Amino acid sequence: MKYKAILFDMDGTLLDTLADMVSAVNHILSVHGWPLRTTEEVRTFVGNGARRLMERALPPTVTGEDFEAVLAEYRDWYQAHNCVDTAPYAGIPAVLAALDAAGIKTAVVSNKPDEVVRALRADFFAGAVPIAVGETAAIRRKPAPDMLLAAMEQLGADPAGTVFVGDSEVDIATARAANLPCISVLWGFRDRDVLERAGAQQFAADIAQLQALLG
Repeated sequence: MKYKAILFDMDGTLLDTLADMVSAVNHILSVHGWPLRTTEEVRTFVGNGARRLMERALPPTVTGEDFEAVLAEYRDWYQAHNCVDTAPYAGIPAVLAALDAAGIKTAVVSNKPDEVVRALRADFFAGAVPIAVGETAAIRRKPAPDMLLAAMEQLGADPAGTVFVGDSEVDIATARAANLPCISVLWGFRDRDVLERAGAQQFAADIAQLQALLG
């Protein structure tokens, strides 16, 4: 294959997590009596971690300690309810199994908290993907390159033979920061025009195109 190691974004790339994030956001908004958000609104809010998601979803009057308290509520609720409707996109398990059988190193990286990323990897990809990296106090969220660099270190991967697969402008910037090529999938949370404006150069509209680009 063209690549010896493949790093995958999680939300919008491997897993369709949107419904559970919408439910969690609207649960918190409902508890506090704030206006609910539509699926399309939340789709545009995600990609930069829970803090940025809630900064965008909450009324702008929620600041300071009040915001921190609501953010903690969201994180606790989502962690307990993140597998209600979440599932891999069609064809993804087969792709990961084929990569594993071919001896290709793989990892999943996400701006979710590290414990959530590890739990979702264990739930859905335990047999095929050995490494999961999320945000921690020591590993900055994307678009900083930290997660990709940490994943490559754990895999023992050579950057020259590694590619990052994601679905957002954040992923494109992250790959650039880590000096890696990026494949942008089109079944996730961003439209093609958004990705093109962010500098995307390789697109996969479906699983077959992704497999072709991976070589």
